[in-house]
Amino acid sequence: MTRIAAKTPSDDVDGDAGALDVGRLQEHVGYALRRAQLAVFQDFIQTMEKVALRPAQYSVLLVMDTHPGLKQTEIAALLGIKRTNFVALVDELEQRGLAERAPSPTDRRSNALYLTKAGKALLARAEKTVTEHEQRLIGLIGVEGKRQLLGLLSKLAELG
Repeated sequence: MTRIAAKTPSDDVDGDAGALDVGRLQEHVGYALRRAQLAVFQDFIQTMEKVALRPAQYSVLLVMDTHPGLKQTEIAALLGIKRTNFVALVDELEQRGLAERAPSPTDRRSNALYLTKAGKALLARAEKTVTEHEQRLIGLIGVEGKRQLLGLLSKLAELG
């Protein structure tokens, strides 16, 4: 049975956290998925602190490296990031000297994105750090478990 720590009135007095049974919630895929996502993201965020990147920044740098010259709107759509949030994210990467905008060769009204030399170097360091994170996950679920989980998550993503 899944138990979660819950704040009780006595927590404010003696600091002891109680644990409550989540009941039928444990049978819901969405609930289990969200709990797992929170745990994995927390580990990922702590891991990426070593290279001063947030998860979205890492994702953007990785896509920019894989597809140099993609338009801002294309990367935002690919990663499911709202356009307004994406502009601020790219502004920050540009200010840090990790990315640069240039007029798109196919549409001069749009900006294409490229990694700078510093961006490529930081991404290489980040990828080594991400490997540590992935190894922790594999340590919990095994190589076959990871393969199965990615397959199942891919099927669930088809809902969207």
